[in-house]
Amino acid sequence: MHKLKKSPARIVFLIFCWIYAAFSLYPLIWMLFYSLKNNDEIFITNPFGFPTNFRIENYVKAFKMYNVPLYFVNSLIVSLATVVGVIFCSLLFSYATSRMEFKGKAFFRTFLGIGMFIPAQAIMIPVVKQVQFFHLMGTRFSLIFPYIAINLAFSCMVYYGFFKGIPRELEEAACMDGATIYQTFFKIIVPLVRPATITLAIYTFLNAWNEFILANVLVGSIPSMKTLPLGVLFFQGSFTTDWGGMGATMVIASFPAIIIYTLFSEQVENAMTVGGAVKG
Repeated sequence: MHKLKKSPARIVFLIFCWIYAAFSLYPLIWMLFYSLKNNDEIFITNPFGFPTNFRIENYVKAFKMYNVPLYFVNSLIVSLATVVGVIFCSLLFSYATSRMEFKGKAFFRTFLGIGMFIPAQAIMIPVVKQVQFFHLMGTRFSLIFPYIAINLAFSCMVYYGFFKGIPRELEEAACMDGATIYQTFFKIIVPLVRPATITLAIYTFLNAWNEFILANVLVGSIPSMKTLPLGVLFFQGSFTTDWGGMGATMVIASFPAIIIYTLFSEQVENAMTVGGAVKG
């Protein structure tokens, strides 16, 4: 059987890909290794090598002494609620601005799009004031609502591009068959933008899951409301730091994000393809 010869350019490209993969995966592997070591092994005897003794007690300590399960649940609830809120609001807003005609449509779309260019740090004080005004301090809603607002601009932009690529004839045909606007939206339009929905769900989930600055300001002083990124701070003491326990917490915090991306990586690639929303 004739075998195709690999060109020198392809060989160089494959070597580059393997090197890039090694550099990308090494921090994750190193984090896993040092989550199974103690401070002496991390900094003195074996900083980069395979753990000599698997110190599972680091994970036990993270669960029993540092309330990691509570922080995990808080992060999960806040992240999932943020995803639901962002997807629901951006779907409705983008569909209205891309398919319907009403006064001020362009202004509203532009006004919302400006949010992409405003960093969260610049609106920290107004956000805190609004949360206090609505008496949400000390609750998970103090994180959920700001997270939804921060991620809404990008989600609307992505959905708007997908909706503009869907032929209007699909809606006209559904209307002629007797479908209402709600049936057309939920049974025809929403399934067509499923690749974008999956991509935005992953993107929003990771943003909410890893967010630290706003969470530290809003719930940093309330132990029962802290999320996983805030929980890592508990491993830093006045005179010493439990680096093994911190590594275990970071592995636990990274695990859901890695699993989600692994399961839905193909859908993300499809969503990034031009015309992926109207395949078939």
